[in-house]
Amino acid sequence: MQAVRYHGANVALTVESIPRPTNLADNDVLIQVQAAALCHTELHFADGTLNLGVAPMTLGHEACGIVIQVGNSVPDTRIGERVILYYYVGCGSCRWCLQGDEQICGSLQAEFGFISDGGLAEYIKAPSRNAVPLPSNISFVDAAPIGCGVTTAVHASKIGRVQKDDWCLVYGVNGVGFGLIQLLKNHYGAKVIAATRSPARRKLALELGADVSIDTTDSSTVAKAVHQATYGAGADVIFECVGRRETMDACVGWDGALGKRGRLVLVGYEAGSEHEFRCHPIPMIVQEQSVCGSVGATLNDLKEALEYVSSGKVKTIVDSLLSLQDFQRGIDKIKSCDCIGKIVCRPAETSFG
Repeated sequence: MQAVRYHGANVALTVESIPRPTNLADNDVLIQVQAAALCHTELHFADGTLNLGVAPMTLGHEACGIVIQVGNSVPDTRIGERVILYYYVGCGSCRWCLQGDEQICGSLQAEFGFISDGGLAEYIKAPSRNAVPLPSNISFVDAAPIGCGVTTAVHASKIGRVQKDDWCLVYGVNGVGFGLIQLLKNHYGAKVIAATRSPARRKLALELGADVSIDTTDSSTVAKAVHQATYGAGADVIFECVGRRETMDACVGWDGALGKRGRLVLVGYEAGSEHEFRCHPIPMIVQEQSVCGSVGATLNDLKEALEYVSSGKVKTIVDSLLSLQDFQRGIDKIKSCDCIGKIVCRPAETSFG
């Protein structure tokens, strides 16, 4: 089969022919991938920001497809089922797994596209519980971005403890950001400020429900614009989806965009000490602010995300559809910020729908 392969930090990603997965465990299923979305994560692997010490490996953690084979313990009725991949496999016995938070399990058995072969391929095998049934009214193209783009938004909103009428700043708007805007408006009833350099993304953010849009070309003007929009109070919750020094600096400090008892949720990141988070504790103490990280999503978050998309509360935004062989063009578009929404890849040997 064809697959997008990672061979280590700063080594070019390639499409290669590798053996199709075999030897299914009793609880496994084999999925014929119908669509897989590209994520900024693939760019982070390509440029060396992420180096988890596993290579070679197939990338891709946002995939969906059709079950074509099952292990001995999986009912044959699952063959032919349309599914979406949940990309974490925890140990199943630690405190985090037992409470459903396997995304922070310290002994992950698999993490597809990170430490285990992922879904930018024609086939992928996974435990049957990780193959979540896909509602019939969601196409494969629209489903692929749910696996990270929407689930990450669902999880981050919980970490941020969003309440009705909160002023929420989404700093950095594309895959996750578009999901956050819709979720915050349509599920939580929050007031949303979308902040991005892209005029096209700002326009779409407003169309998707954002109350205010801010041009972040000059990050030093962001905090003032947020305070103007919130009548001087600052944001109740900030979802920082960029992870650069200047964007994080705009959020915190005496003159930052974060308001009293505000919650800063860090979602994006960049490599290097020049992008470390920094803030003197005094303004955070005096204003009783909190900072937390949000990584990935739980299995229940994925199931919730499917409900939001199926019901129309959230729609995925797809920039373009490429062949798997043309994935590098998608990576280049992500790197140059020349995309509005997700880029979805289609393996060559699929029935597709």
